[in-house]
Amino acid sequence: MKDVDDAIAHINRHSTKHSDSIVTKEETNARRFLKLVDSAAVYWNASTRFTDGGEFGFGAEMGISTQKLHARGPFCAGELTSTKYEIVGTGQVR
Repeated sequence: MKDVDDAIAHINRHSTKHSDSIVTKEETNARRFLKLVDSAAVYWNASTRFTDGGEFGFGAEMGISTQKLHARGPFCAGELTSTKYEIVGTGQVR
């Protein structure tokens, strides 16, 4: 990749859109990555292995979806909301 914009474009084109991470000291690049990568969870200097319902304080997981609209069957307005998490770390691993 020639720059962060090239990396973001590649990720948005080929990622599963579940979780993606950037490792950098450059805050400008990291903030751009966090804002523009289209994934459910985006990380700055932390492992994507933290993408877990228990780690986020949601309790036990009932299922995992890489889709933006994750509900199956009948659903209400709450399931139509898509959430994006931004996680900033200092090199943590799980």
